[in-house]
Amino acid sequence: MRPQVLYPLFKPVDTLKGVGPRLKPALERLAGEHVVDLLWHLPTGAVDRRHQCKVSEAGHGELCTLTIRVMQHIKPPTRSRPYRVVCEDDTGTLVLTFFHAHADYLLKTLPEGELRVVSGTVEHYNNEIQMTHPDHVVEPDQIEQVLKLEPVYPLTHSVSQKVLTKAIHGALTETKPLAEWHDPSLMTKHGWGPWHDSLLSAHAPQELSDIDPQSTARERLAYDELLANQLALGLVRRGMRKAKGHPTQGDGSLRQKVLDALPFALTGSQSTALEEIITDMESDLRMLRLLQGDVGSGKTVVALLAAIEAGHQAVLMAPTEILARQHLNTIQPLAEAAGIEVTVLTGREKGKNRAAILEGLKSGDTKIAVGTHALFQDDVDFADLRMAVIDEQHRFGVHQRLELAAKGSAVDVLVMTATPIPRTLMLTAYGDMDVSRLLEKPAGRQPVDTRVFPSSKLGSIAEGVQRKLDEGARVYWVCPLVEESEKLDLAAAEDRFEDLKKMFGERVGLVHGRMKGKDKDAVMADFKSGKLDILVATTVIEVGVDVPEATVMVIEHAERFGLAQLHQLRGRIGRGSGASSCLLVYQPPLGEVAEKRLKIMRETEDGFVIAEEDLKLRGAGELLGTRQSGLPEFRMADLEAHQNLLTTATNDAKLILETDPELKTPRGEALRTLLYLFERDAAIKYLRSG
Repeated sequence: MRPQVLYPLFKPVDTLKGVGPRLKPALERLAGEHVVDLLWHLPTGAVDRRHQCKVSEAGHGELCTLTIRVMQHIKPPTRSRPYRVVCEDDTGTLVLTFFHAHADYLLKTLPEGELRVVSGTVEHYNNEIQMTHPDHVVEPDQIEQVLKLEPVYPLTHSVSQKVLTKAIHGALTETKPLAEWHDPSLMTKHGWGPWHDSLLSAHAPQELSDIDPQSTARERLAYDELLANQLALGLVRRGMRKAKGHPTQGDGSLRQKVLDALPFALTGSQSTALEEIITDMESDLRMLRLLQGDVGSGKTVVALLAAIEAGHQAVLMAPTEILARQHLNTIQPLAEAAGIEVTVLTGREKGKNRAAILEGLKSGDTKIAVGTHALFQDDVDFADLRMAVIDEQHRFGVHQRLELAAKGSAVDVLVMTATPIPRTLMLTAYGDMDVSRLLEKPAGRQPVDTRVFPSSKLGSIAEGVQRKLDEGARVYWVCPLVEESEKLDLAAAEDRFEDLKKMFGERVGLVHGRMKGKDKDAVMADFKSGKLDILVATTVIEVGVDVPEATVMVIEHAERFGLAQLHQLRGRIGRGSGASSCLLVYQPPLGEVAEKRLKIMRETEDGFVIAEEDLKLRGAGELLGTRQSGLPEFRMADLEAHQNLLTTATNDAKLILETDPELKTPRGEALRTLLYLFERDAAIKYLRSG
């Protein structure tokens, strides 16, 4: 149960004074549903109002705080004209202007003949010194409220800076000091203060340097978040390990039949990864392993070789139907060579067909199932599920991984990803797993020649595509949108499809995410068989499309894609023995980040190098192009700025669980509060059930 001291922080945001029905949804979109979410919404900048000056000293465009005397209110003749308040000090006259003003409010706020402190941007206009809509108007005895560094928070269009600041101040009043969960020596080493003091300091910067992620207060808060994440992963891992696994061993005969059916020998990395997985499965502890390999490195074959020998049931879950059926095409002929039946279960299987599939899984006659999220629906039962393989877990999330594993008893879990993940994200997203890496591509694969062109060269690119078609090549042509958008001037897949059909005839196909599954499969089958030479597509082909004969890829508006996404798309070619080309087409002018991104793509095919660079360019939150459910969302930790803290948190969490595994000591009790504070409740449940 959540500690009582945290109850006020998990109340809805509309329990704060001044947050009504209209403001509540805007704050929820901006920060979150609870009071605590406002605490984590830290300022990203500051306005320095400490500069006091006289009217005559105030330069055009300067942010100034002035003490002036109100002389005269000049009401406008029409509502379209500004309301003017003439003020002065001993050096000159300042005119305050207000549009759509309420006269009564201004007369009360700026009474004639009295002194007031105003702060805002000064403008010189028509030989007048003006300030339009001052940010602050206070009485002289309240000047200290203005003469400070004022935090600036990220906003949405429907929330003003003033309203958000007031809400956050309200949230801060709900906080209380909490028992310290950090080791005193670590606090001393970094100069950190208590959690409550650090939180208040982060929202009240005294210097511009206090906004920096590596300032003392922010570092402390970032470490709190990182430690909560690493401790939660450690608890989940330990909880899963506590449940004894089922040692799974075979004599190797089925695996050998698959190896004999392969048209190539395993790479060194594949052999090593397979041995690591087999060792895990033979242990009486449950396997929880990540198989990380670049596009085309052969992860699916490794997973099949591990699953085939189990003698029990195994499932392979993919995030999309296209990818699931791609896996089926890879696995089925190899499994059949070993006499093992494979089935597929997606949302498309209906009626009698679905009932027959479910019966095969429930009876145990079907040993291997490939599918989508349909595999962990309530009515899917397995006779003896021993191994779950989950591809591209970041598209599912940890809870779905656990739901699938719960379909059997002490199921061994193997997670695969072709998305290269930097070490820092590996620790935060997959810290509860052992890791195997596939570092080579299968023998015979050729490097992809990547080139960058401005959109003005599209005509020349089309001519080059014609030459490649004459040589027997097949071509992907990727566009970021399905239909033309008035808001975004991007090439639309449907429009490009029509353009290319005029140039190349009926051998051009179109596939996108809005099409029905059967229609997509039919187009993909025609492209794979050679009935189509050019496939115009959206990013639906990013994962799971394997056409070795496709050796050319054109990506329009490449500047709009993330590095990881570009790398995944490029991985659709270079899968055969022929030379391949990837043409990245951009719309000038290029921004600095986009230019760096395209330069990296041109210089390397190493997915792990690309992932590290992507983290530097865009940060962890957008590493995969869009925020993904399986990656933790950090509010205060910056994984680039705080890499050293992440390593410390990982080691700290391990030591905590070794010395106080049930979190029963005074520090352990405080750490329980930390886990609840950062909503790692699932880990608490593992602790209690353990």
